[in-house]
Amino acid sequence: MDAMESIIKNLDWSPLYISMKTGIAATIFSFFLGIYAARKVVKAGPKMKAVLDGFLTLPMVLPPTVAGFFLLLIFSRRRPFGIFLFEQFHIKVVQTWLGCIIAATVIAFPLMYRNARAAFEQIDVNLIHAGRTLGMSEITIFWKVVVPAAGPGILSGTILTFARALGEYGATSMLAGNIPGKTGTISQRIAMVIQDGDYATAGVWVAIVIFIAFLIIVLMNLVSNRGMRQVKRW
Repeated sequence: MDAMESIIKNLDWSPLYISMKTGIAATIFSFFLGIYAARKVVKAGPKMKAVLDGFLTLPMVLPPTVAGFFLLLIFSRRRPFGIFLFEQFHIKVVQTWLGCIIAATVIAFPLMYRNARAAFEQIDVNLIHAGRTLGMSEITIFWKVVVPAAGPGILSGTILTFARALGEYGATSMLAGNIPGKTGTISQRIAMVIQDGDYATAGVWVAIVIFIAFLIIVLMNLVSNRGMRQVKRW
């Protein structure tokens, strides 16, 4: 017990802080990008929809290290785009916190996109026609009619996106590395302390992750139950 208290007292909390702020930033980007992409795909034709959906969902089915490899090819300072970013805007992505955000966003984005798309496809088109009849613009209809009607699905996607971004490891390791206090996330810290044979510290971090995951699942259930209040139970 004393050993556990000593571990908690001397624990470096920077991985939790880095993971949380990375998860929040990635969720914000994924939220708007996912809603925008879902709106465009829903309005696309069948063939274009199939192609776009496959492309946008690809990061979800690829191993994170493969996605990280492609991100490294794009943003490396030895590659044209990476050179352009650094020379024109002094933006460095590789081995920076920005790299953590980009990697987490790319991996978590498909969850937001697919949940938003599924929610949009279930909306009653008569609501949209009613908005047009009232003289509302398309953008107003989207934000004041479509998004609220798809609220539960979008909110569930947002929660899942945050959970996925919070636990991202493979792509983040490839693009941002594991720099303590800068890019070292919880997942990377767990892997590092296990390699050092420090299973007690790893256990503390695992317990923290399980607790956060449990809270996320409870929150998802509460969100789902809000949309089922009018449904009679059997």
